[in-house]
Amino acid sequence: MSEKENENLNEEASSTEQNPDESIYISKEATHNVEKAPKKRWYVVHTYSGYENKVKVNLEKRVEYMNMGEKIFRIEVPQKTITQVRSGKKTKKEEKIFPGYVLVEMIMDDDSWYVVRHTAGVTKFVGTAKKPIPAKDSEIKKIIHRGQQTTAKIELDVKVGDKVRIVSGPFAEFIGDITEVYPDKSKLRAMVSIFGRETPVELEYKQIQKV
Repeated sequence: MSEKENENLNEEASSTEQNPDESIYISKEATHNVEKAPKKRWYVVHTYSGYENKVKVNLEKRVEYMNMGEKIFRIEVPQKTITQVRSGKKTKKEEKIFPGYVLVEMIMDDDSWYVVRHTAGVTKFVGTAKKPIPAKDSEIKKIIHRGQQTTAKIELDVKVGDKVRIVSGPFAEFIGDITEVYPDKSKLRAMVSIFGRETPVELEYKQIQKV
């Protein structure tokens, strides 16, 4: 075999040894660059005051119209049911837990961001303008759980100076004059004449009747 033929064989052998290494290297690089598919997360959207339910309805319509059901899944306005007792009558109403906010479960990308952000009534996502911050699943579960609870709230049309009759507790059947009212606690303070002496008494709404 000539010297030239030996050189050609050596070059081919060298080329054969390098190619497998190169293909392996390329394969590893490709695997390293594969990105995980985005997952759905909960995001908090800020709205104009009083527009929460309108945003929910408008966004649901946009999702349907723009075929975004595979990226935007649920829109929730956190609310709880309040039972009001006023003048002996019970009524129920929905009260927003976080006025001015709407929860959206979605896969965040440019298209889904555009659909939500440009819904009438929406002002912004919670987070930076370019990078909304997803909410923690544990926080969302707590909020939804709160929305499933019913809270009793007693309201009385009373004010400082009104007279009330105490109907339960150690001062039952006494008449008192209201000196302070605490609507957020459903309580009040009244002056009650006990053995000829004016005594301040703190009472719950459910313990009194307006005279």
